[in-house]
Amino acid sequence: MAGGMQRGRFGASLADRAARSGVPAPSEPPSPDRSSRRRRPAGDGHGRHCWVLDPPDAPGTWPGLLVEWRQQEDGWHGRVAYTITGAHGPVLVEAWLPAEQLTQG
Repeated sequence: MAGGMQRGRFGASLADRAARSGVPAPSEPPSPDRSSRRRRPAGDGHGRHCWVLDPPDAPGTWPGLLVEWRQQEDGWHGRVAYTITGAHGPVLVEAWLPAEQLTQG
């Protein structure tokens, strides 16, 4: 959004408008849903560095951030965010990949 973070001829910044909205800012992140036993955060809710091995459409080893685990019928899968080299520069990818394609960083 052009100019959204700057004070200028268009008025208040987004931060100022959000503060005046009356919606309180969260004091802490929401608690994770404890009802689901099939998903759990990676590393107590914080992302953990990992290496992504041969993801679809991008052979090789890529640095990634493991966000979450889930168990499926065929084994454990991790939700990861990683970058690959695209035609016009880096591309951010988020995907569920089998544990075999993830190694500790």
